[in-house]
Amino acid sequence: MHSTTQKRPQKLLDQLRDTIRRKHYSIRTEQAYVSWAKRFILFHNKRHPREMGREEVEAFLTYLAVQRRVAASTQNQALNAILFLYREVLEIELDLPLNAVRAKRPKRLPTVLTRDEALRVIACLSGTHQLMTKLLYGSGLRLMECVRLRVKDLDFEQRIITVRDGKGMKDRITVLPDSLSSPLQEHLRRVEMIHQQDIKAGYGAVYLPYALDVKYPNANREWIWQYVFPANRLSTDPRTHAVHRHHIDPSTLQKAVKRAARLADVKKHVTCHTFRHSFATRLLESGHDIRTVQELLGHKDVKTTMIYTHVLNRGAFAVRSPLDE
Repeated sequence: MHSTTQKRPQKLLDQLRDTIRRKHYSIRTEQAYVSWAKRFILFHNKRHPREMGREEVEAFLTYLAVQRRVAASTQNQALNAILFLYREVLEIELDLPLNAVRAKRPKRLPTVLTRDEALRVIACLSGTHQLMTKLLYGSGLRLMECVRLRVKDLDFEQRIITVRDGKGMKDRITVLPDSLSSPLQEHLRRVEMIHQQDIKAGYGAVYLPYALDVKYPNANREWIWQYVFPANRLSTDPRTHAVHRHHIDPSTLQKAVKRAARLADVKKHVTCHTFRHSFATRLLESGHDIRTVQELLGHKDVKTTMIYTHVLNRGAFAVRSPLDE
């Protein structure tokens, strides 16, 4: 007699990974959601989420806020991960809203550089890092939006950049600075040479989102789909195990900007995102309509853009001190 071997049920975290990939979430989101699901289960002594519910979720979120004292954004990410696990994997709807202690979101004004400070920091950078930072400041890109740019997203004739799958999975367009047209095209000529070398070596394929490589089998080797800022070396995709040249590691730019700020002797907490803040503030300072700035930044709500009016050096908030009169 032939013995029939029953297929073992898939582990919960593997089911979570598969569901995330099926919905085309980024690998960073996958890593974060799996990590939070694991921490939630361990917090409740490895009980299966099916055996738990609203009370256990509330207890975990309260623990994060009270004991761990995490930021509001961190607690929200944990909540989103757990809700995704229940709704999309276990197909269980939790009773909302949850009655948990919520971490308070501090009302902080963004750090903004003056034009002189921004240019001083940029001058202390070189090569690709300088070019990327100029894009952050000149186009208002988020760090990952800049890192994930592809050749086809740059329109030199119309002087626009198309941001694909920005925050909230939305596309938008923003300005491509005239002063970056020639440097970017020169940079792309060097990148294309690397791409051609990869093809000759039997590689040259790049990761494509949303299973586009299935719909367009040869697209992943086409020049227009390549990353504008590719990594220095080939790497193995952790999901498909295919060998690609991925985009540059964002941490390299973060470290370079931090070093440059020190070299420029700028006495502010400068990050890559600071240049996006500075972009928005400079536009409003120049008299551009706040709705236009909202669209260029890709903000869902104009209230988010309004924060920059509080750091302007002139306009309705330019109060003159009595001591200076």
